Amino acid sequence: MKAGTGKTRAGIAEVAISAGVSTATVDRVLNHRPGVRPATIQAVLKAAADLGYLPQDDLYRALRPQPMRLVFLLPAGTNRFLNMLGDFVSIAHEQFEPFNVQCRCRYIEGFNPQILVESLLRESRRADGIAFMALEHPLVREAVNTLAERNVHTLTLISDLSSSRRAAYVGLDNRAAGRSAGLLMGRFVGPRAGKVAMIAGSRHYRGHEEREMGFQHILEEKFPNLDVVGLREGHDDAGINYRQSRQLLKQYPDLVGIYNIGGASDGVAQALKEAGRDQNTVFIGHGLTPDTRALLVDGSLDALLNQNLHSTIMNSVRIFANLRAGRDATAGIEPMHISVVLNENLP
Repeated sequence: MKAGTGKTRAGIAEVAISAGVSTATVDRVLNHRPGVRPATIQAVLKAAADLGYLPQDDLYRALRPQPMRLVFLLPAGTNRFLNMLGDFVSIAHEQFEPFNVQCRCRYIEGFNPQILVESLLRESRRADGIAFMALEHPLVREAVNTLAERNVHTLTLISDLSSSRRAAYVGLDNRAAGRSAGLLMGRFVGPRAGKVAMIAGSRHYRGHEEREMGFQHILEEKFPNLDVVGLREGHDDAGINYRQSRQLLKQYPDLVGIYNIGGASDGVAQALKEAGRDQNTVFIGHGLTPDTRALLVDGSLDALLNQNLHSTIMNSVRIFANLRAGRDATAGIEPMHISVVLNENLP
């Protein structure tokens, strides 16, 4: 008997009769077990509420859906910006709480399409959504389309994927970023004539290819005194970037600028300093990190283009929440803005 009411508290059997289902179904609903249709779940919860079977707090927890399981797949290596993205995913649980999501980060070899595809398919078995830095490759497009058929949402981060069923892209307008870098390069070099080099993570990243094109186009349009030499690939690795930069400085004595399209700018800066060229070779990079901040302060890095790390992750979570709710993926999501960071405006 309930104290002071003279009324017997309803049990699972009464909830089952009221909802028109079995007691086993009631048990599955109240314990968040799979295999029950949404309409049946609502009928059981309404019956439990009407009969006073669940206290209000328990009812709220029962009504709240299971957290959306999200995975962030990021390239492993010495790219500090990407490592900081992963660190934020791992520690920002309180900021994710209002969106009812569970986020985890996985690092993979970043320049192998087959490994990326295998990781996407493997992680999709226990994820509702995957955010990843895409490689422009048919195998990757096919994997993304396969996941869409399985109702596993995918977002591309920093670098997009063409002709695919990914739900949204979270990153900069990379062509505009490349043009911005080219404008900065031309203004910093001034009237001097000479060679300008580019180092990318990989041409397999559509974002890096778009930055390369934007950079070259604006130099051709506005700065005919600058001659762009062939693109080098450094795989966002500080050691490889160092060796590529050393070779460029040796091969082109009239090198007046380097644009690092990807990450690991510390390798480029080390080569410039060792050659005594860090104060007269214009160096433009990407991604504000403790390393690039120090390079801006000491003058070896002249400017960098940045996308807000916090916004990158939180926009991704908001997009996944929109998809779960049946809203347009980018409803309420502001486009990512390009920030130009100099040593005089360091945040």
